[in-house]
Amino acid sequence: MTPTQPAHPYFFGYGSLVNRDTHIYSPAQTATAQGWRRIWRHTTAHDFAILTAVPSPGTAIDGLIAPVPNADWAALDAREIAYDRLIATPDITHSQPQPFDIAIYSIPEAKHPVAPTPTPILLSYLDVVVQGYLREFGPAGAHRFFDTTDGWSAPILNDRPAPLYPRAQRLTPDETAFVDTRLAQLNAQILAT
Repeated sequence: MTPTQPAHPYFFGYGSLVNRDTHIYSPAQTATAQGWRRIWRHTTAHDFAILTAVPSPGTAIDGLIAPVPNADWAALDAREIAYDRLIATPDITHSQPQPFDIAIYSIPEAKHPVAPTPTPILLSYLDVVVQGYLREFGPAGAHRFFDTTDGWSAPILNDRPAPLYPRAQRLTPDETAFVDTRLAQLNAQILAT
């Protein structure tokens, strides 16, 4: 380690980790991953769709980076247990002056058995993600989230009244309206719990 290199590696969050209310990692800052795109994965290992990032030349996604103190990945790896942690340092654009390693969590296509039919996307999970993008990148960034994510043909399970997502957050009326408007524009199928 050189004297200018931080002691801690970083992660790049592109889903719920963009919402600072879902984790304790700081200081977090906005960043961009070049050559990545998000998709909703449907596996037999989970009852609900999981948001993941996959390599995608020519595409870039916004997100947050934050340090993992003393490279203690245990808590974050437990949170992201369905994912592989990959080094993506060359792909991440950020404003930090020092060099450091940056990991991204991704679910390779063959990691889990594919569900026979698409599993629903939890609305409480989507709400958390979009809230994070609205706060960090504004409406334009939240629109980019939808535009750089594939798999919107999956049904959306409206669990807002009793959230199933463990890190669910309360949205403002404007944030809720943004999510609902985008889902309507996508002609999303909304399922009641």
